[in-house]
Amino acid sequence: MDEPIKKKSAIKRRKGWLGWLKEAVIFITIIVVVGWGADLWRSQSIVSGQAPELISQSIVGNEVDLIAMSQDKPVLVYFWATWCAVCSGVSPSVDFIASNYQVVTVALTSGKEARIKQYMNAKEYNFTVVNDPKGEISRSWGVSVTPTIFVIDKGEITSVTTGFTSPIGMWLRLLLA
Repeated sequence: MDEPIKKKSAIKRRKGWLGWLKEAVIFITIIVVVGWGADLWRSQSIVSGQAPELISQSIVGNEVDLIAMSQDKPVLVYFWATWCAVCSGVSPSVDFIASNYQVVTVALTSGKEARIKQYMNAKEYNFTVVNDPKGEISRSWGVSVTPTIFVIDKGEITSVTTGFTSPIGMWLRLLLA
């Protein structure tokens, strides 16, 4: 008598698990579609096509030539700020990505280089930073939201996203470039 009850209970659990899995896939699909739609809407004012030239010095004195860097491998370009709350959640992922991919970041109106270096040291970030104290670089790229992430491949913008982005999202954008 207990045997049929156990079988029925096992069937219910499987149906419950499959039902949960189906709902999770639908939920994730909706989140991805809404996220892409929001990115598309927010990126309307952002530069597309050929990437603007970015030749500068990093805060540690290294030369940065974005277009030249992007000829061999895609480059993730991250516009952020020390005062940006969302950037606090994205920057650790950018630092992780920078250990395996080319990353150039632009610190938007975050103060003098010494302040940014202090911030970088406190957070233990190792990504390349170009200081944009007056927001001139950001304006030339059409950036009005932090964080904003571009992927540049062979001088062309292949992807733009704004707001929170996961390490998987960044990795996929670099992989698809």
